[in-house]
Amino acid sequence: MLTLAADIEALARFGRALADPIRCRVLLALRQAPAYPADLADALEVSRTRLSNHLACLRDCGLVVTVPDGRRTRYELADERLGHALDDLRTAVVAVEADKTCPDAEKKGCC
Repeated sequence: MLTLAADIEALARFGRALADPIRCRVLLALRQAPAYPADLADALEVSRTRLSNHLACLRDCGLVVTVPDGRRTRYELADERLGHALDDLRTAVVAVEADKTCPDAEKKGCC
């Protein structure tokens, strides 16, 4: 039972991280390569303060880590498997969406 609770907590943290579009964009950017906060803020077109709050959330969720680099701090995914998990989740969701059709599509003109 303890393993189940730990699994649920891990998934809840992942879900919390993905619950915000900016955090999703940060994770997808870090999937490509580690980055410095100022560069991420510029690339994502968000303020540095706002990005800092999102990075703190991602750190608290255990999905990103900081790496000291001289006087600067670089961010990267905590584990390379997270990048693969993001890819797998994204492609699974897209595939499910593509397969989903509304039973009333022809009548209602939807889907």
